[in-house]
Amino acid sequence: MIAKPLTVVPGFDVWPGLLDISAQRALVEAVLAGAEQAPFSNYRTAYGKPMSVAMTALGSLGWTSDARGYRYVDRHPETGRPWPDMPPALLDLWTVLGDPETPPDSCLVNLYRDGARMGLHQDRDEADPRFPVLSISLGDTAVFRIGGVNRKDPTRSLRLASGDVCRLLGPARLAFHGVDRILPGSSSLVPGGGRINLTLRRARTA
Repeated sequence: MIAKPLTVVPGFDVWPGLLDISAQRALVEAVLAGAEQAPFSNYRTAYGKPMSVAMTALGSLGWTSDARGYRYVDRHPETGRPWPDMPPALLDLWTVLGDPETPPDSCLVNLYRDGARMGLHQDRDEADPRFPVLSISLGDTAVFRIGGVNRKDPTRSLRLASGDVCRLLGPARLAFHGVDRILPGSSSLVPGGGRINLTLRRARTA
């Protein structure tokens, strides 16, 4: 039985420490194995600026960004190879906390090293925002910020530690959110230091 989550704002729920250390290690190992097939890349925004966060993906679709804009693609943009499969543990977690009827088709993998951040943004590239976004934190603690559906709405910050799982659903599904910074050295889970964030999504319609 999974404990009741902490609701930070309506639609944004957090399960602190949901994943134990063995589950965390297994996911890091799976991610790094997948990165051998689909290497991490620092994509450029549509304005040509390289992102400080390195990215890859698992599942049938991955997200990319370049001068043509932001979009989901079915192959790694540099290697041309399909994205690696998602580990069963992620699919199981989605069944419990995401949508039991419709599986995710994309797991975005973000690698934050010291100094990396993610500005406030909305997750709007998915076809149907009725499906949630499920986020898993691994490694160093992140200072996470979430606001409302308008960029100028007030925001609040919280720390997401390794093993924490959160969900954006309903009124928070299109909320602006981001990572102000990570706290280097707060975890030794990720080889070389830093934080790995996994976000499970349904990018295409069911």
